[in-house]
Amino acid sequence: MPDHAILTPATHADTRIRQDRSADMGDAIMSCLVVPDEFRRVQNDYVILFRRNLEDGSMVALALFGFENGENLYLEQGTWNAGYVPLAMAIQPLLIGSAPSGTQGGQVHIDMASPRLSDGEGERLFDADGRPTPFLDARIEKLGALDVGFRASAAFFAALQRYDLLEPLTLEVPLDDGSTNRLVGFHVIDEDRLRALDGSEVADLHREGHLMPIFMALASQGNLSELIGRKNKTLRHG
Repeated sequence: MPDHAILTPATHADTRIRQDRSADMGDAIMSCLVVPDEFRRVQNDYVILFRRNLEDGSMVALALFGFENGENLYLEQGTWNAGYVPLAMAIQPLLIGSAPSGTQGGQVHIDMASPRLSDGEGERLFDADGRPTPFLDARIEKLGALDVGFRASAAFFAALQRYDLLEPLTLEVPLDDGSTNRLVGFHVIDEDRLRALDGSEVADLHREGHLMPIFMALASQGNLSELIGRKNKTLRHG
């Protein structure tokens, strides 16, 4: 269970973050949240899908890592075998927490229950003088980008809803061993509906900065065959 604490040099002077990638480090997940601001980089390696929260109807975007729960086909021998690691994975075990009452903005928190924490291995968060290390500075920059991107994503999803640009996805994935993985509960950009938009509607999407992430999400579908290939490789080698 997560155990969030405010990150401070006094409390975390000796804390180190392990950077190896494995199931033991919490990386064995089927997908993770991504934000439209990073779609251009995400689409180089991953399939971008959308999922609706059934409780409140909100949408999130996800990078797909596998075809079943607990499967990350990008993990290989302690490394993440892709050119880009999504922000939501790259910043762990850091997160944005609520600021103290009466103040604005957020604070950097750390999950003290994370298996990445170590007193002996990994990257230091603070130097001997209590100043953030370059490693921590880089992680905080990513954390800020994720926070800003997540806040801005509401307008993106509102535009998709306004123009009815999402359609449900049900995908049967036949594999080399004769089995089939089935993806359900996701949405993708409705390309036919996008093509049917008139010039003013397309111009609105472009002006609001939504057209490029829409194209990136569409382009990401080309990574599906690569992901299937990764799955088949694991079946062949066990």
